[in-house]
Amino acid sequence: MYILVTNDDGIDALGLFALKNALEALSPVIVVAPDHNWSASGHTKTMHKPLRVETRALRDGSPAYVTDGAPTDCVALVMLGLLPEKPALVVSGINPAANLAHDITYSGTAAAAMEGAINNVPAIAVSIDAGHNAEIDFAPAAEIAVRIARRVLSNGLPPGTWLNVNVPAVPRAQIRGVRVTRLGTRVYRDQLIERRDPAGRPYYWIGGEPPAGIVEEEGTDVWAIAQRYVSITPAHLDLTSHAFIEPLRAWENDSLWLDIHKDVKSPKGG
Repeated sequence: MYILVTNDDGIDALGLFALKNALEALSPVIVVAPDHNWSASGHTKTMHKPLRVETRALRDGSPAYVTDGAPTDCVALVMLGLLPEKPALVVSGINPAANLAHDITYSGTAAAAMEGAINNVPAIAVSIDAGHNAEIDFAPAAEIAVRIARRVLSNGLPPGTWLNVNVPAVPRAQIRGVRVTRLGTRVYRDQLIERRDPAGRPYYWIGGEPPAGIVEEEGTDVWAIAQRYVSITPAHLDLTSHAFIEPLRAWENDSLWLDIHKDVKSPKGG
């Protein structure tokens, strides 16, 4: 049994190293991580080029695998046979900025955990709401990751489910506890910035203020972090809007579909 650790910030990230060291108290850990930063890469799968995998020593001299692929590829490579057997658990992180609400559709950290769930392996994504601050104390988030991982290893997770964990960026003594949450609402404040290259051709940056969120929605991950709670959100691969299935069934008998056959001519002689 081993735990697979990966991230989206790259093999040299401090959060990855802190997570790996903490989880070694539970189980052997194998690190497979990208060779560069893949933040906001989403659930990317590399299909159009070869994937390279090499071994590299981490900060403490321990071995790790590094690939030019995305965080999703890091997990997929293992699931498809890079290692002799699948892990007992996938843990992705520790991301130095929160992944709340709609963030999980963009997050490479979350995508790696999703890939674990797709392959029927329990998975956890761990982030800290530090806003990429250079002076981040990863120790509280690493400790929380170990506690959650211990429970997941003992109890498992339902099929297709993974845990999205966010930790407030405050000293351990100021964390008020843990809340099991639902996804909240992000408020993105992106701006399109146009500039010119030396030849006068336009190019664009997506910039703007960091995202905010609706903190008044009690019980959400955004609310929990604002209240200095650790947020644990059970996420599922089923993206179906179940509440809208029955209202949408009226479309099945809509004249749009009933008339479509009138526009299709029968084969000659039919």
